[in-house]
Amino acid sequence: MRFAIVVFPGTNCDADCFHVLAKVLHQPTAYIWHQETKLPDLDCVILPGGFSYGDYLRAGAIARFSPIMRPIADFAQAGGQVIGICNGFQILVEAGLLPGALLPNSTGGFRCQWVNLLVESNRTDALRLARPGEVIRMPIAHGEGRYYVGDEELAALERNGQIVLRYCDADGRITAEANPNGSVANIAGLTNEAGNVFGLMPHPERCAEPELGGTDGRLVFESLLKVGALV
Repeated sequence: MRFAIVVFPGTNCDADCFHVLAKVLHQPTAYIWHQETKLPDLDCVILPGGFSYGDYLRAGAIARFSPIMRPIADFAQAGGQVIGICNGFQILVEAGLLPGALLPNSTGGFRCQWVNLLVESNRTDALRLARPGEVIRMPIAHGEGRYYVGDEELAALERNGQIVLRYCDADGRITAEANPNGSVANIAGLTNEAGNVFGLMPHPERCAEPELGGTDGRLVFESLLKVGALV
């Protein structure tokens, strides 16, 4: 598969994503500067973590206006795979490519820790190799990760199966204690209705090699490769 990683001023996880895709999984991977106005030929766009534009106003609020976001929106509308990780998730929400909002952590301050995640659904290609009900483990690092939608929107997300990852305990129980940031319904990751735009707060690129303490993050990238090989 051909991957592209978008770089905004303040992005700091672009090299991590590049390493996993190009060096660990040996996939054609390129960087795209945020001022570009078109995408190269590719199969998947990744918006990585960091602090785009210093998180001024709020996380992702300025990055949504970068020139590259228009071709990314068109790419998503045409069914292309788009993944937003942490700050990338925040940008996708601000740009209207995913519903809801990401607010400051209810627990206060920046949270940097490993979390357990319940795979609620594998309807997105990025989780195709996962089993619904499976518990996986990834690290988080964010100050504005509290996902929020109103009751009606939450009901729609539930009904459409768009919630794909929830914070849980080691046994897969959805509890308040397992929620690191106060996200509504313990939501850690979700998709658009079509399933081709996927946003998540945890960092799969930081747990794709044993040396980093876990390999569950490979599931996201290898799922994309598996689906790509079948297309």
